[in-house]
Amino acid sequence: MSIQPRLLHSVGAIEERFHAGDYIFREEGTPQYYYQIVEGEIKLNNYSNEGKEFIQNILSKGQCFGEAMLFIEKPYPVNAIAMSNCTILKISREKFLTLIDIYPQIALDICNALSEKTYNKYIMMRKISSKNAVERLTEMLDLMKETQEKKEKYTYEIPHTRQQLASLTGLCVETAIRAIKKMEGNKMLKIRNRKIYY
Repeated sequence: MSIQPRLLHSVGAIEERFHAGDYIFREEGTPQYYYQIVEGEIKLNNYSNEGKEFIQNILSKGQCFGEAMLFIEKPYPVNAIAMSNCTILKISREKFLTLIDIYPQIALDICNALSEKTYNKYIMMRKISSKNAVERLTEMLDLMKETQEKKEKYTYEIPHTRQQLASLTGLCVETAIRAIKKMEGNKMLKIRNRKIYY
C-alpha cells in the first residue's frame, strides 16, 4: 500500500532520515504518525524475554507501516527499526484522517491492504505453529514470491539473509540453514553465490 507522495505533501508530510539501527517507533509507544518509506528498508519486530528477535515483517520503498494503530489508537505491538539508511515520509494522525476524508478511495485502499496483511498473517501463523521448518520456510517464500510477475522455479531472488528468514519464521538460524540445505537437496530452491533463488 502506497499513497502518492504529492498527496502526503499536500497535507503537510515531512521527510525524516534514519540510520541503520535507528528506532522509528518502539513497542508500546503511542501511535502518532502515518509512515511511508521513500528509500531504504525497515523491519517490524519484537524481542522475547530471552532477547530472541522475531521479525514480523520487512518493508521497503513505497510501503507504509503503523497505519492500523492510527485507527484503533492502541499502543504499537511492534518496534519499527531501520535496516539501512532510510528516508521516511510521515504525517500526523490528524492530517492522515483529513487526507482519507478528502480522498475516500485511499481509505478503501488501506482497508484492502490491511485485509491482505491480516490474511497473510493467518496463513503464516498456521504454518509457524507447525514444527516442520521446511514447511514454515516454504510458506514464507511462497508469500514473498506471490507478488512477483515470474512464477517459474528459481526466478525469484530472496532479498533476505538466512538470519532474517529464521526470524521471520520463528526458527533459530541453524535450523533455518539446515532446512534451506534440505530444500536445495529436494530441488525446491537453488543457491548461487550464497543467494537463494526460489
